Amino acid sequence: MDFFIEDKKIDLNKLPLAVRMRPRSLNEFVGQAHILGKGKLLRRAIEADRLSSLILFGPPGIGKTSLAWCIANLTQSHYVSINATTSNVEELRKVISSAKQKEANTAKKTILFIDEIHRFNKAQQDVLLPDVEDGNPVLIGATVHNPFFSMASALLSRSLVCELKSLKENEILDVLSAALKDDERGLGKLKVNADKKALEFLAKTCEGDARRALSALEIGVLTTPKSKDGKIDFNLEVAQESIQKKAVVYDNDEDAHYDTASAFIKSMRGSDPDAALYWMAKMLYSGEDPRFIARRVCILAAEDVGNADPLAIVLANAALQISEFVGMPEARIPLAQAVIYVSSAPKSNASYLAIDKALQDIENKKVQEVPDHLKDATGDAEALGHGKGYKYAHDYPGHYVKQEYIRKKVHYYEPTQIGYEAKIKERLDKLRKDQDKSK
Repeated sequence: MDFFIEDKKIDLNKLPLAVRMRPRSLNEFVGQAHILGKGKLLRRAIEADRLSSLILFGPPGIGKTSLAWCIANLTQSHYVSINATTSNVEELRKVISSAKQKEANTAKKTILFIDEIHRFNKAQQDVLLPDVEDGNPVLIGATVHNPFFSMASALLSRSLVCELKSLKENEILDVLSAALKDDERGLGKLKVNADKKALEFLAKTCEGDARRALSALEIGVLTTPKSKDGKIDFNLEVAQESIQKKAVVYDNDEDAHYDTASAFIKSMRGSDPDAALYWMAKMLYSGEDPRFIARRVCILAAEDVGNADPLAIVLANAALQISEFVGMPEARIPLAQAVIYVSSAPKSNASYLAIDKALQDIENKKVQEVPDHLKDATGDAEALGHGKGYKYAHDYPGHYVKQEYIRKKVHYYEPTQIGYEAKIKERLDKLRKDQDKSK
């Protein structure tokens, strides 16, 4: 691993576990199958050593730096790492000059890894362009921001841009298990009894961040006294202390999940915003997908608020879109706003009852034919009398005209006297009364 630290000999035991366990080959790399799976473009480019510039973006702790190290190992390249927050143009020119000399003397390319590359200004990014285009150094940039919004288009056009995803819980568990078994780089020599629930807790609470999970595992193991048999018990209590987060009973596919979601929905329906916020906080704390919560709010806004406050579904939908766009932790704020509004809004399930009644009629009764004057009158249909006699509502006073819209009268929507729906009821009652008089 000497090439990782610019040809300096490093004592592995002095490095953090997350660094020691970095993959040495693509087969050891966990996650990102969408770009590194067999036959995928990035994997083919790495194995063929045909990379000239690569930009990796995604949340922290998902393998951006590890992938750069892995590529350097596989291609037997010299590896140089800098951070854009502390680097400058002068350092970039030195690295580029050194890369050219090394290639001339040893025929060995240099991989230049730039962390937080989005922090380079346009002038700094432009310095890289000519040599990146020539393929030495090979640039690998990492950023947590979308590079299409934060980086110069000239550099992007010369780069392969890949998005990395947060690791799944089972992938984090694979990383933790590998660290516990590895005698050379991991914790294998320490004889750790790792409780399954403790590892699952770390995998759930680290929010897809393998570095965070490994760091918590390491500090927990190294600070726990050995038992009489010389083993270290890494249990749930130790895991909670290691990651500074308590365990909450909330399994995504078991009773705790469904019970909490049910309490959340019923609290909103029952107009108790404080209780609804509590159950939402429990779900978010336990790692629930904020989009799941937002979808529940949207459904309730339509089913239980309805036209009593038509703005409820607008706000709920806005919270859904924002939560998808910004993610956690910021998504908690628009979600809370929507939950409070929907919980506090006047309630009506009239729309929900109306559509169910209509669906029952379609399912159980003879389906009515469309009245001739409402049929489409385009093309030859007009000759058949389709559309004949149709009255265009906007041509009449009040933009309303008495007209038959269904052959056999039906009655589904029963607006309440609550909130804005009271106004809807007042208007519909008047129109229905006028229609009855005209018969």
